Amino acid sequence: MHIVLLCATNRGYRFACKVFQLGKGHSITVFSFRETAWEPPYLEKIRSLTLGQGQRFIEARNVAHPDLLGFWRDNPIDLILIVSWRYLVPESIYSRARHGCFVFHDSLLPKYRGFAPTVWSIINGERETGVSLFKISDHVDAGEIVEQRKTPISEDDTIAEVMERITELYLELADRWFVSLLAGNVSSYPQNHDDATYTCKWTPADALIDWRKSARDIFNLIRATGKPYPGAFTFLERRKLTIWSADLPSAPRNYVSYAPGRVLESQPDGSASVLTGDGVIRLQTVQLDGEPIVNAGRVLTSLSLTLGG
Repeated sequence: MHIVLLCATNRGYRFACKVFQLGKGHSITVFSFRETAWEPPYLEKIRSLTLGQGQRFIEARNVAHPDLLGFWRDNPIDLILIVSWRYLVPESIYSRARHGCFVFHDSLLPKYRGFAPTVWSIINGERETGVSLFKISDHVDAGEIVEQRKTPISEDDTIAEVMERITELYLELADRWFVSLLAGNVSSYPQNHDDATYTCKWTPADALIDWRKSARDIFNLIRATGKPYPGAFTFLERRKLTIWSADLPSAPRNYVSYAPGRVLESQPDGSASVLTGDGVIRLQTVQLDGEPIVNAGRVLTSLSLTLGG
């Protein structure tokens, strides 16, 4: 049997490890592409893993590139699996898999079709997300569902914590379905397309803090874009300031002044309180561009400072 895996990111690396474990004795070809400048490196890890297993590795973003047509023509494919892939896979490619092409996606489809659904879910304050295993189709994340699994999102979960749970669900679904997928023995059901929602591509520029927003919205942005992402950021006297962690005070003062981004006070624990569009957020750890991560109170030392300028 010949399995093709299209994968990227560190989640893709972990999924590839699982596929090599489950697919021992089969021919496996892995496709991946180079990470962007702000991402943790993964391409060489996936390449090394694949070659170390004695399998074929191909670096490509466009799997239908003319240089690859010979591969698809000359190598019968039994199953294609897709994890964290960002580029179009046309029908001319996915239809070559004798037992189908299946995608692992980190949302409860038909909600959050598209890019970076976990990031956007946390930004939007969702209290639940999950994983969908589905058949690929011509439309974005619209294929028939094989299985879905849910995980809660607490009010203070970070992106790293939710991503870890999502990745574990990916691996659980791989364990459950791999043999059936390889045998072409799975059932599926259609999505309710009327309920579909979509996400656009997320970029680091989207993590710019608007201090006019609510404290909760800003807190959600901070926890959604922290490590392994580049972090929510603002500007302090024209220097970029990344906010790595924060919290919402349980009993904030009721400010009737409106000066979003103004530093209010430093706390004994090293945090610093900042005014938002509707209240107060407490910044815990921050990083001025080119400097180490420190307690916010070490940087925000004056009550005359206003973030964002």
